[in-house]
Amino acid sequence: MAAPDVTTRILRRLLASGVTGRAERLLLRLRPAELAPLLADLTPGEIRSVMELLFRHRLAAATIRELPIELVPRVMDALTDEHLAGVLSRLEIDDLIELVEAVPEDRRDAVRARLTEAKRAELGQAGKYPPDSAGRAMTTHFVALHETTTAQDAIDRLRALGDEPDSVLYLYVTDEKDILRGVVPIRRLVSAPPDRPCGSLMIHDPVSVRAGASQEEAAQLVSRHNLLGIPVTDDESRLLGVITVDDVIEVIHEEATEDIYHLAGLSEEDRVFTPPLRSVRKRLPWMLINLVTAFLAAWVVGLFERSLQQVVALAVFLPVVAGMGGNGATQTLTVITRAIALGEIAFSSGLRAITKEVTVGITIGAVTGLAAAGVAVIWQGSPYLGVVLFLSMIANLAVAGLAGAAVPLLLKALRQDPALGSGVIVTTFTDCCGFFAFLGIATLLLDRLT
Repeated sequence: MAAPDVTTRILRRLLASGVTGRAERLLLRLRPAELAPLLADLTPGEIRSVMELLFRHRLAAATIRELPIELVPRVMDALTDEHLAGVLSRLEIDDLIELVEAVPEDRRDAVRARLTEAKRAELGQAGKYPPDSAGRAMTTHFVALHETTTAQDAIDRLRALGDEPDSVLYLYVTDEKDILRGVVPIRRLVSAPPDRPCGSLMIHDPVSVRAGASQEEAAQLVSRHNLLGIPVTDDESRLLGVITVDDVIEVIHEEATEDIYHLAGLSEEDRVFTPPLRSVRKRLPWMLINLVTAFLAAWVVGLFERSLQQVVALAVFLPVVAGMGGNGATQTLTVITRAIALGEIAFSSGLRAITKEVTVGITIGAVTGLAAAGVAVIWQGSPYLGVVLFLSMIANLAVAGLAGAAVPLLLKALRQDPALGSGVIVTTFTDCCGFFAFLGIATLLLDRLT
């Protein structure tokens, strides 16, 4: 298959020449996930032509579902309300919710009015659940059976469904009140005798998640128990829907993106194709905060201006101390934030994690401090400068371990996103303490250094 830039050039040439048959065949060779990024290089008119061709083959919905979220408005602008509603009506409810919210406000009501009645009903039901909840991520397409249903009857019901829906990975057993009783894996179903009741095939008390729980909690349960899907129930254990593994992967992707962006002080809306002005607006506030914290670190250095004037070599090694402390804090912060995100650590076990990270910091500080001291002695010929570097490196990396572990745990205890602001707080704390330790110890030994 041609590289994306070559494919875009060929596609644009075919569209411009009016050879829609060849353009259509080219589009059908591409999977939706491969086609979606190519739309970023097309004009609105070209996007409209591509979507019309895809609409004929019922591929428009699959393609728009794979689009980077920042490209969705461009594609929507190229479609009429009727076409857009037709595309959205073919989506599962979780994708439909996300894309309906991406429709410009001045068109949203008109597009919703043109959706099928069934999709409007699904949207209304999903709107009852909080954002980022399991109820928003679930699909209502599932197969629920009674315990007395035989294996053959269950297989016949699956056959009657055909290829729709793709979300049927398990069969769920419910009672007369729709209370979830068990789950029947399809592999177990097809290998059972035809007259075997599903009640004897099911796994009792399956893992499930409440509709009001977070999507992150549902993803953790699927990952922990190696499931292909997880049933979603209400507070009375009535089966409402199913979250499948593809949706779980999307949730994990979104959560990982959110944590990475927050650690870097970025907004999730700032993506590779986001307009430059919007990216500036999203990044500038955090950069201004970083500027303030940088001046705070500079103020700490300014407290020891006289020491720096007397021993100029101290200024040479300041970046070494800052760099080692920053790297150590980032490593600890990454480990702790990941553990919190995956549910591997709770606030109750936080003290043990903090102790471990401080111990690691002290050990690494001692080893790297010894190496830095050796360099200082050889380069500057001052053993006391080596002592200053050795002691300050231990102190700085101990503080890095403490701040990198304690800050995200404290934010989690305060019900805040552990990644949000952790990078700025930890970096500032580590830099200030590192500079203070290095220059403070140097000031105490100033007579020896001079």
